[in-house]
Amino acid sequence: MKWVKRLSPALVIIPAYNEEANIANVIRDAQQLGYADVLVIDDGSLDRTASSALRVGAYILHLPFNLGIGGAVQAGLKFAAEMGYAYAVRIDGDGQHNMEEAKKLIQVVREGKADVAIGSRFFPGQQTYRPPLGRAMGIRWFAILISLITKETAFDTTSGMQAMNRSAIKLLAMNYPQDYPEVEARVLMRKANLRVIEIPVKMRPRAAGVSSITYLRSIYYMFKVSLSTVIAAVRQAPRQEVEEV
Repeated sequence: MKWVKRLSPALVIIPAYNEEANIANVIRDAQQLGYADVLVIDDGSLDRTASSALRVGAYILHLPFNLGIGGAVQAGLKFAAEMGYAYAVRIDGDGQHNMEEAKKLIQVVREGKADVAIGSRFFPGQQTYRPPLGRAMGIRWFAILISLITKETAFDTTSGMQAMNRSAIKLLAMNYPQDYPEVEARVLMRKANLRVIEIPVKMRPRAAGVSSITYLRSIYYMFKVSLSTVIAAVRQAPRQEVEEV
């Protein structure tokens, strides 16, 4: 990564797998932030996701094969940590995340009101997104589980729209879960005493393609991620780097 030059204080991290149809528009939207570089993690795509991203001026981090969302996001966070970005914004590559909404998150973090700000689709009184039944069941269950474990009210524990400061970047670059990583990561951040808040946001429907999460897979992940989250809650606090003076 040493040949890449950091031009901005913030980095937009976009994990993408076979998002050729969406990725260029997602990057153009992210570039409107104005003070952030844009990094696409090409998670072993079989289409032209990487070449489409390069054409519109994003940095590309190629993974040799598909690691899944956890591995892709962690790769982006490692990049952000090594390059010394002060802030990172994570959005998905399918076009559902609006950068105007993401600006609310990074503003909260830049003002020092939180270490991590999460875009919430299910904030009371401001919910506009209606997920399929299987996914809705999982999301609701994870919200209850995380609220019980962290003793902090959670509404949207699977949101992929997040902004974080350098402390959170360094923590999660070293300790990031797999599969539905956002759920377990909430526990890790709480154990590390990071301040996490949810901000109500609106998200768009997927612009093209289909989600890989089916009804049966939602049920499977609900049990699998619940188990890993409970284990994360009882094990030792995650390792953190010491800030250089």
